Amino acid sequence: MTAQLVDRVRRSFSRSFSSYHETANQQAGIADRLIQDLHDSGAPQHFSSALELGCGTGHLTQLLRAEFELGALTLNDLAPEAQQTAEAFNAGFICGDAVEIEWPRHPDLIASSSMIQWLPDPVKLLHRAVSALAPGGWLAVSGFGDGQYRELVRIGSSSGAPGLCSARELAAAVQNDLEVVKIEESVQQARFPSARHVLDYLRKTGVNGRTQKNWTKSRLTQFIDDYTQTYKDQAGLPLTYHAVWIIARKLN
Repeated sequence: MTAQLVDRVRRSFSRSFSSYHETANQQAGIADRLIQDLHDSGAPQHFSSALELGCGTGHLTQLLRAEFELGALTLNDLAPEAQQTAEAFNAGFICGDAVEIEWPRHPDLIASSSMIQWLPDPVKLLHRAVSALAPGGWLAVSGFGDGQYRELVRIGSSSGAPGLCSARELAAAVQNDLEVVKIEESVQQARFPSARHVLDYLRKTGVNGRTQKNWTKSRLTQFIDDYTQTYKDQAGLPLTYHAVWIIARKLN
């Protein structure tokens, strides 16, 4: 990421750190699906060295600790507040851009949930993961596809993450070097009673970190009017999540 984008995203997630865990229900569900698929794909019960990228408040970390026997666990996040997650789960912590930081040598599990879409070039991170994994190591990564927040895109919002890509694109980035065991995607809609509730949700989860405009009164009014007039129905206002994820393993 550019330094400016990194700083905006970091500040956004830092501001929302205290509210993220209880609010980000969709992200929690995605982490659960990722771990379930890792189990179902035949991953071993024990990993001697695990690296989680973009740990945040620990949705995925908690599941990794609960479902697998982990030796050395290292967590990474752009927000320094995630040091709290590392301390809570007895893990090491490396703060910074996942593409730029120094990784532990040859982990046998690299996992990441709902983070990779914030990178302008997700493939670059996946290529690095391929090189870093120990022989026999496993990769479990989720992100978001091009249907993510399609309602916001339609009304001209810039809140979306820059690196949205399909599950097939994630798989294609690693398939020459890893055995891709599972490719999955899921499209779901959350419902909100008003456009203000949508904005409040985005603020509490920090996922509006890419937006560059200031919320003046007129812009806020325009957003509320556009969202409401375009999408309002008897069930409220929709917000679409398009989750994508892969499970892969390194044979040698």
